[in-house]
Amino acid sequence: MKQEEENGTGNHQGSFSESEMVQMITRFFRAVLNNRIIINTFRTIAKILFVIFIVIFFFSFFFYIVPFVQDNGSKHYKTKTVFKNISSSKSEYRRVVNSIKNEVNKLSMRYRLLTPGQSYLVINTVDNRFTLFRNRKLIREGFCSSGSYIRLVTPEGSREWIFRTPKGIFRIQQKVVKPMWIKPDWAFIEEGLPVPPPNHESRYERGVLGDYALSLGDGYLIHGTLYQRFIGMPVTHGCIRLGDQDLEEVFKTLNVGSKVFIF
Repeated sequence: MKQEEENGTGNHQGSFSESEMVQMITRFFRAVLNNRIIINTFRTIAKILFVIFIVIFFFSFFFYIVPFVQDNGSKHYKTKTVFKNISSSKSEYRRVVNSIKNEVNKLSMRYRLLTPGQSYLVINTVDNRFTLFRNRKLIREGFCSSGSYIRLVTPEGSREWIFRTPKGIFRIQQKVVKPMWIKPDWAFIEEGLPVPPPNHESRYERGVLGDYALSLGDGYLIHGTLYQRFIGMPVTHGCIRLGDQDLEEVFKTLNVGSKVFIF
């Protein structure tokens, strides 16, 4: 009995009672609450989490909720706008549909009247691209070069040129195989050379315009170039430059009198 009591006493002294555990936990939380560093850390973390929540809510609201509401609202408005004048009767619905079809037919007819039935060429000087049509069907498209808009002034300031491609509707005036370039005055001024007389031999130069040239009038041509790598850039003195294969196709497709639309 004495040995058991001693053993029991030893086991009791080596463990914590429930009251002691409660006291230890209480002291721990009191220490935490009395420690300002820990409290400030918790407050900072709470503020950061709150800010993150606000930012996420803000972006979600403006990038998802608002567009969703606007989209649904616009669809509802468009539906009401389209059908507000249509009654529930089938006859009224057919009348509106027939009216729309007639308007489409009128626009299609107007488009056909404005579109040449023969071959024509469209030049886009903004993107430096061309489109070639025959019988109202696209048969070729690609890159071209147009005016650089560079301003050239003579040393004495008496003359100047701005190298831009004219806009509008033109017609092919002439088609030439193996064209010769008759150099204008600005070509010599640009090179820093004296301007020769009008018929001087230095004005005539072959091989720089490619194999073909189509005249648009007023000295403007559609021609080739020695500098194929610059096709697609605004680098010309006003003429339209095409690559060799594109130029050949355009030359064979267009006739004298064919329209060229430049914009």
